[in-house]
Amino acid sequence: MTNVMNRQILLASRPQGPVTENNFRLVEQPIPEPADGEVLIRNEWLSLDPYMRGRMNDVKSYVPPAELSAVMVGQTVGEVLQSRHPQFKPGMKVLTPLGWQLYGVAKGSDLTTIDTTSVPASYYLGILGMPGMTAWFGLNEIGKPKSGETLVVSAASGAVGSVVGQLAKIAGCRVVGIAGGAAKCDYVTGELGFDACIDYKAGRVFDDLRAACPAGVDVCFENVGGEILDTTLRLMNRFSRVVVCGLIAEYNAGQPYGYTRLRSVLVNRIKMQGMIVFDWKDRYAEAREALARHVIAGKLKYRESVIVGLENAPRGLIGLLKGDNFGKQLVRLA
Repeated sequence: MTNVMNRQILLASRPQGPVTENNFRLVEQPIPEPADGEVLIRNEWLSLDPYMRGRMNDVKSYVPPAELSAVMVGQTVGEVLQSRHPQFKPGMKVLTPLGWQLYGVAKGSDLTTIDTTSVPASYYLGILGMPGMTAWFGLNEIGKPKSGETLVVSAASGAVGSVVGQLAKIAGCRVVGIAGGAAKCDYVTGELGFDACIDYKAGRVFDDLRAACPAGVDVCFENVGGEILDTTLRLMNRFSRVVVCGLIAEYNAGQPYGYTRLRSVLVNRIKMQGMIVFDWKDRYAEAREALARHVIAGKLKYRESVIVGLENAPRGLIGLLKGDNFGKQLVRLA
């Protein structure tokens, strides 16, 4: 790779409140050479996800924090350029943990080969990747939807929420989404087939949600938290389930949200459980195969929000955390 330099975005500082572009630094480095058992990848797509905000904080969590002055964490899809691992050959497409950079070296054990004959490579960062599998396991293993029940999902037009709602419709549920703005709500009901969608920006969340859920709520798939979750708890039925997948409304907050409706968990004997997709890592292939069948059959619709260029990744993450994205947020690198 003579005369070709690698571009990387490093975590320069930890945010104090909302993320800013000053929290990142763009650098150039020589492209590394793979050692025995390693593979050199040219990244083509970078995934931006809400969990990245938590990784930027130096606090105890389910994974270590991102390191200062290191490449910002994230999944990518790319092409094998050089290989010193017997299972990988140049030209193969792979899912990687290489983060915010154009090129990277990874151990073969950290790579997953992907099949792009039926779906685009970028889908393995979205509906066939971590967001899709989060929806699959969170809904089926914790939410356990039954035909005829009512499910509410927040961030309904996003990468996780859109899949949750469609899977719940396949299971025979009444599905109500919560999203920001008329355009997103129109997409959720018109394109994705939800029964209703509440525009939280309209300022009538409780009244609109109560009208859309006349029989109450049996399953809440929570991606936002804060006021949205507090409001939904008012409408939960007895022995209902809450899947706590994300709390994006609280990630940039200076202090934790003060929940006022937790008594509903006691009174209605609600099962509330947090979910981290890594808990099902041994079953990823199972979920990916099932989701791919639905996608190829046209039963799952999917939308991507794409920005171009590694240098624009910080702006993309900032927009994602504000809810500016429409569907799965990606950065096209190649």
